[in-house]
Amino acid sequence: MLPIANGRFSHTRRRLIGALPIGLLLGSTALRGVWAQDAETPAEGVEPDLAATEAPADEGTEFSFDILTQWMREKAATEYQAPDTALPEVIANLNYDDYRHIQFDADRARWSEETSQFRVHAFHPGWLYNELVDMFEVVDGRARSMAFSPADFNYYGPLEDVFTDDTQLPGVVGFRLNNPLNRPDIFDELIAFVGASYFRSMGRGNFYGLSARGLAINTGIGSSEEFPRFSQFYLERPAPGQRNAIVYAALDSQSVTGAFRFDIAPGEETEIHVTARLFFRSTVEQLGVAPMTSMFLYAENNRSRFDDYRPQVHDSNGLIIHRDGGDVLWRALTNPVRLGSSYFAETNPRGFGLYQRDREFEAYQDAEAHYERRPSLLIEPDGDWGAGHVRLVEIPSDLEVNDNIVAFWIPAESVTAGEEREYRYFMRWGDLNPDAGSDLAHVLETRAGHGGVSGVENAPDLRKFVVDFKGGEVGRLPVGTEDIEPVVTVTGAEIVGMVLKKIDGDVWRLVLDVRVAGATTVEFVAHLRGYGRRLSETWLYQWMIEA
Repeated sequence: MLPIANGRFSHTRRRLIGALPIGLLLGSTALRGVWAQDAETPAEGVEPDLAATEAPADEGTEFSFDILTQWMREKAATEYQAPDTALPEVIANLNYDDYRHIQFDADRARWSEETSQFRVHAFHPGWLYNELVDMFEVVDGRARSMAFSPADFNYYGPLEDVFTDDTQLPGVVGFRLNNPLNRPDIFDELIAFVGASYFRSMGRGNFYGLSARGLAINTGIGSSEEFPRFSQFYLERPAPGQRNAIVYAALDSQSVTGAFRFDIAPGEETEIHVTARLFFRSTVEQLGVAPMTSMFLYAENNRSRFDDYRPQVHDSNGLIIHRDGGDVLWRALTNPVRLGSSYFAETNPRGFGLYQRDREFEAYQDAEAHYERRPSLLIEPDGDWGAGHVRLVEIPSDLEVNDNIVAFWIPAESVTAGEEREYRYFMRWGDLNPDAGSDLAHVLETRAGHGGVSGVENAPDLRKFVVDFKGGEVGRLPVGTEDIEPVVTVTGAEIVGMVLKKIDGDVWRLVLDVRVAGATTVEFVAHLRGYGRRLSETWLYQWMIEA
């Protein structure tokens, strides 16, 4: 019998499609390519032909992050060469159903010694994944090829007689690291790299949800989007008992090359320290640093569009920005009626990310997808990033298989040909629940519906928005406190009614009735204030009106 991840066919398809570049949903065409695995080994100190690299000889090739950096710096000075996309016919013809019948054999995992905290599994080429990557193991400063064959995979159903140990497997398309993340006796998936520069991870108790990317080029603008891809991976063999894993990656595209280092530390919150060294072949109109991709279909703010028994369906429900001055912005996500784009000007932000805040099963009622267990992701710059924007792109979607949310950092300083840049940041994957000891109340939920007096008389020309703030200093105040006021700005509509009151425990509810007069997009900004200071996160929301 073929095992199916998480016991859910549609969920498996959702996660596989989630590895596709988001630009496909924007109408762009993703880079397609294969890195051949049979070429000469480069001499030490000389840039290798990363478009066609043979496995290093038995003694290996000298390797370090600085060496990889120099290789990619030199490669950026050469003309980009699109990789060959040819695959053997038996692999090229695999469809979705075929691909589901292929699984890596856990008994063939690399680093399977009893003292190792990590296991390496590879991804088979086929279906959507036709871009091969070269993989190397780094031991004592020398890199040696990690070769894979059909013997490393189990082929089920109709493929049992198609693939044999003699079948040619030209390479693999990515890999995952397993780790005893949740129990000491089980190696669960920890992180997976597959497709362009996409990867995804999680913290303890999570399921896979949103994805990250190495880099985004011209995402969601008029010019053609570009999809840099990780063409080579160098996996540093951990010492016995070592609790972190280090992965290096070579990135390449028409406009940029890059050397990446990932220091991966699993835990309640899995922390990844990323160093990205970038070398630009040409001027880039929009550089997206630390990009992430997620899914938001519906929640309390837009569920009337969907006839579904589940109250909410999303991998993330908000963009969070920790500002340099200490303020926190919470932009509630939406599934817009047309392509939406928001820019948040920041200087040296402390962090930004896509969060999943509802952590109760009752919020989703999905016993298979378990959206309450999808991780949040926070990006924390390591050092000052200067001025720039956090950009949020929201794409209309009718299906939960579509990743329709993108967020990334755009530096204010434009990128020119020949330039070099380095970005360092921490990624934190996990529940990332609000700090119970914080002085600021956090946004618990955003709801929307028809305006007027609820349950009594609808007002067709009004729209009601309800925002719940939970915790913080304001949450400890008694019911009836009169010294708290909402600070609200609405652009594109008129506020005709506003009420703030404490409703339950440590929750305060802000209710707004607004009337639109000709605008097609309405922007909301609100926070709670009292005793001369800000008492909550700043809630932001964008409401698009159907034309």
